[in-house]
Amino acid sequence: MDQNSRFLLKAFRRYYKSNAPVMPERFGRREFGFMFFDRTFVQRHMGFARTDDVRRFLIAQVPSHCYYSTAYYRDPAAPTMEEKTWLGADLIFDLDADHLKGAEKMTYSEMLAQIKVEMMNLVDSFICGDLGFSDDDVRIVFSGGRGYHAHVSSPKVLTLGSPERREIVDYVTSKGLSLDWAFPMKGTVMSSVMLGGRERSNVTLDRLVPGSDSGGWRLRMRNGLATVIDDIVSIDVKDVKGRYPSVGKTADKTLTGVRNDLASSKNSVFDRDTMAALTKKSQEILLKIMSEDVVPSLAGEVDEPVTADVKRLIRLPGSVHGKSGLRVTPLTRDELTDFDPLMNAVPKEYSRDSVKITMKRDSEITILGERMVLKGETEVPEYAAVFLVGRKMADIGHGAQIMDP
Repeated sequence: MDQNSRFLLKAFRRYYKSNAPVMPERFGRREFGFMFFDRTFVQRHMGFARTDDVRRFLIAQVPSHCYYSTAYYRDPAAPTMEEKTWLGADLIFDLDADHLKGAEKMTYSEMLAQIKVEMMNLVDSFICGDLGFSDDDVRIVFSGGRGYHAHVSSPKVLTLGSPERREIVDYVTSKGLSLDWAFPMKGTVMSSVMLGGRERSNVTLDRLVPGSDSGGWRLRMRNGLATVIDDIVSIDVKDVKGRYPSVGKTADKTLTGVRNDLASSKNSVFDRDTMAALTKKSQEILLKIMSEDVVPSLAGEVDEPVTADVKRLIRLPGSVHGKSGLRVTPLTRDELTDFDPLMNAVPKEYSRDSVKITMKRDSEITILGERMVLKGETEVPEYAAVFLVGRKMADIGHGAQIMDP
């Protein structure tokens, strides 16, 4: 075991001696798995009957990562999946900063701030919104790394298979959403003439708008359309192009005409739930913006393989993450709003004693409210050293004192 691993192991053991894991519901039916600082394999197919048994294991073995199954099994400690006998599984939504656009240019704090916004939207708009689960059905967990998990343990979802769970992902992410479904075409007879003894009608096709009593994606699209129309009417054409890239190459004259059309007719759109009062060009521009700009912005972000997997291992709340040293922290929805991992997930068992480290690259972090500008060989409080070494941003310095737990 190298110096870095030894340092982390001792800090983790000190933490586990003072903290019990937060055990999931019906944990006796769950499989557990662990990774270690001094082993290259994952130890899984384990079952525990009591919380104290798990705690003793953590103190004795000091895993670098701790997991439990989202699934329930008749015999979770059986050596093969077939022998375990699957009974059901929680529905899991996983958001990780890796999926953020431009994540490679963000600091750790910036990534976590943005992914928290995505999780709040996922819970509020979809899980407890469209899908109708209550706060009691949903448990939110900071992963200890770069994201959050939402666990739904309602009896309604436990026996859903992978195909049904993928359908939920498709709904949340707007996959397959049709603009013709949200804004269907309706024909209006403008005039009729008799030709050859048969009546011929002149029909114009216009887009309908979802009513104010709609729900789900239809209501989301109605509200999104209202925002787009207000923007086009109230801001400069160049700003419209900046806000909605899909019309970035549209002629200013065209957008000015659309603005004038909307300014005189926007009330009719929502009073009558139709775009019939708008020109065909205005309708075309609005649908383009909705399709290419608005729908992606309204969709939720979900890691599909995690949600669809009915036998997934996920991080154990109350454990610590081997690549950050931060606590895998269970949260209520209200707690999530002001949650800051580098303030609220740093274990108090890590000391403020100075530890010598060598930075692999110049960095700046703010942890427990203290801003640190770090270069080369330096000293930091142990709680910062655990984070920096875990994130592979630094090595323990030669001759550094490693506290025994």
